[in-house]
Amino acid sequence: MRRMDAEERRARLAGRHRLTPTVRAGDVVDAVRSVVVLHSSDPATVFLSARARTTGFEPARLERALYEERTLVRMLAMRRTLFVVPRELVPVVDAAASRAVAANERRKLERFVAESGTADNPAAWIDAASAAALDALATRGEASSRELAGDHPLLAQRLRLGIGTRWEAEVGAASRVLLLLAAEGRIVRDRPRGGWTASQYRWVPIARLGQLEPVDPPEARARLVGLWLGAFGPGTEADIRWWTGWTARDTRAALAAVPHAAVQLESGTGYVLADDLDREPAGDPSVVLLPALDPTTMGWKERDWYLGTHATSLFDRNGNAGPTVWWGGRVVGGWAQRTSGEIVHRLLEDVGAEADAAVAAEAASLGDWLGDVRITPRFRTPLERELVA
Repeated sequence: MRRMDAEERRARLAGRHRLTPTVRAGDVVDAVRSVVVLHSSDPATVFLSARARTTGFEPARLERALYEERTLVRMLAMRRTLFVVPRELVPVVDAAASRAVAANERRKLERFVAESGTADNPAAWIDAASAAALDALATRGEASSRELAGDHPLLAQRLRLGIGTRWEAEVGAASRVLLLLAAEGRIVRDRPRGGWTASQYRWVPIARLGQLEPVDPPEARARLVGLWLGAFGPGTEADIRWWTGWTARDTRAALAAVPHAAVQLESGTGYVLADDLDREPAGDPSVVLLPALDPTTMGWKERDWYLGTHATSLFDRNGNAGPTVWWGGRVVGGWAQRTSGEIVHRLLEDVGAEADAAVAAEAASLGDWLGDVRITPRFRTPLERELVA
């Protein structure tokens, strides 16, 4: 069995995820494809992740792809996480992950409607409210949840979530209905109110994307695994299960449908595409500052080979990654932005004077690029909190 040690895996990671200057993408969509999809739970992550992988990146380039050309689409998918997905993968991701998420979201909404006393027949209420939202959106062309709430009495109602828990809250029905419609692939998020760090999205009908050919779920899962192996392989079955959110049965069936090879990792057996066994040459080490929830930092469940012993400093209690400093395909520290705009960092291991200087220069460059924009990660980690204190 071919052996791939941590050093080789880090070289593959750096090259395939475009984390060195010589392999940066010229097009933002190609940058996204290099990691399959981009995490979008925190809107700033999308732009900072794209900047790290694209030459001459400016936010307007990504905004055009998302809201004008529609070559990139935000959608709720694997692990009920919001991602930015290349348009050609929308049917694949929908069939492989979003449909299951949508079914679960519908069950939750039925429970919220019932517990709130909104309707005796929650399923019928959801159908009626969904139809009202789609009709109103078709008339307007695009709208926010607040605007749609004023278009129909059902959408103006309030729902109570988490009754009897410390998370109990009251929310507008329109926002929950729109979330469900998006998960079901009937509408998509459009440009948010505010700048590129904002998350109050407007909504448009799915027809804005043009014709999308449906894909059967088994085929979609196999295609998604193949893409993941090409970008993230080698990875273990546990890595694939974690990234996709699938059951062991679906994971193994998808893997069996893709020509692959087993390789020996330091942590056990991993998998790569069958024609992807050649050793990838390691380039010169370089520095990159990746944002919270970046797809590379979050790409595997078993992370010791690139994260080392730094998880407790750089991840929160729920497993969300904070901003990280990378050198030579591995995590060596973390960074944060203070309210003054200054980018501050801390290295968690000795990487030498050359790396120290490169990290400082990259931090200054990122600060200059951000200018007046302020980034506060949605999920705060111990090191990030310390750096901004």
